[in-house]
Amino acid sequence: MTMRSLPYELFIGLRYTRAKRRNHFISFISLSSMLGIALGVAALITVLSVMNGFQNELRTRILGVASHVQISGPGDVLSDWQAVAKVAAADPRVLATAPYVNVQGMLTFDGAVRGAIIRGVLPEREDQVAAIGSHMKAGSLAALKPGEYGIVLGAELARALAVLVGDKVTLIAPQGQVTPAGIIPRLKQFRVVGIFEIGMFEYDSGLALIQLEDAQTLYRMGDKVSGVRLKLHDLFQSRQVAMDLLSKLGADVFVTDWTRSHANFFRAVQMEKNVMFIILLLIVAVAAFNIVSTLVMAVTDKQPDIAILRTLGAAPAGIMAVFIVQGALIGVIGTLIGVGGGVLLALNIHVVVPFIENLFSVHFLAKDVYYISELPSELLWGDVITIAAVSFVLSLLATLYPSWRASRVNPAEALRYE
Repeated sequence: MTMRSLPYELFIGLRYTRAKRRNHFISFISLSSMLGIALGVAALITVLSVMNGFQNELRTRILGVASHVQISGPGDVLSDWQAVAKVAAADPRVLATAPYVNVQGMLTFDGAVRGAIIRGVLPEREDQVAAIGSHMKAGSLAALKPGEYGIVLGAELARALAVLVGDKVTLIAPQGQVTPAGIIPRLKQFRVVGIFEIGMFEYDSGLALIQLEDAQTLYRMGDKVSGVRLKLHDLFQSRQVAMDLLSKLGADVFVTDWTRSHANFFRAVQMEKNVMFIILLLIVAVAAFNIVSTLVMAVTDKQPDIAILRTLGAAPAGIMAVFIVQGALIGVIGTLIGVGGGVLLALNIHVVVPFIENLFSVHFLAKDVYYISELPSELLWGDVITIAAVSFVLSLLATLYPSWRASRVNPAEALRYE
């Protein structure tokens, strides 16, 4: 299709956009509007991608230790866990199950004392529901064998106790035993067989793993456990799976999922993402409404042209369409430039940020302060499409008033002094 075969509204609107203007200030305003839209769109895409990256990284680190769904008994005591695990495993959405014992204890070594959550696990099954085995800094989870009383510590906990693999730490269980001399706490020496580092201080400084049978023996639980942990094929189905399992297992168990047990983390990230979207959208809105200034001045500049078109038979709606095309084209070009720049920046954030840090000798996220010390990025095309659509709609809205004014120009008044 040639330019000549286009509808006259589109043809003239495109010509006005490309034409050199007598008033260079109008061209400057058009360019600044276009660049403002591009900058706003690029910033929105980059920031939302980084927020998505933080959300995904946080979820990955939490679920590396926690479980998608957790089934526990009253008072954290569950009898016949094998039957519960069998019912859960029968659900096609469940990928793996693992029993656990969750208790508190105190670890001591060479005068250092630290409280910790002690988790009794079966290493071969724990590896199927959590990612601790893939975050071992030393030793291995498989070294936890029944009767050998081995223990795997978080990196910060091991650092606080100043222990290495092979050292023996003393675990003090809060449940004591009654003797003629009074209540004496139960103590047992454990050999450190591994050290893990998830990257979240909460877990690295306060979690220790021991073999399930050793935990049952030390805490006198017999063959009972605290509960069963589940891993799902799709972690976002956790709430529905939890509700379905609760109806199958009855009211004598508690079923929770990761969205409830760690809701505050994810609500905070989602709220920050929504707020950043609104704040950065204002940049796009300001740039888009600069189009109003551009078109108002363009209408004033083109009044004789408008009058000639009207005398040749152009309808007011046609005149309005000419300037809508001109303003929309500014918005479309700015949006496309912004989308291209934003996508490139979001996909290369791992290169751009280190370059800026090295250039200015700064570090944005210090490892000793933040859980996540690098800017992660996860580009979601749904976000890109939404941002581009909102930007285009704002640009289109900005064209309506100036275009309406153009359609109201009186030809006789416009040509009076020509």
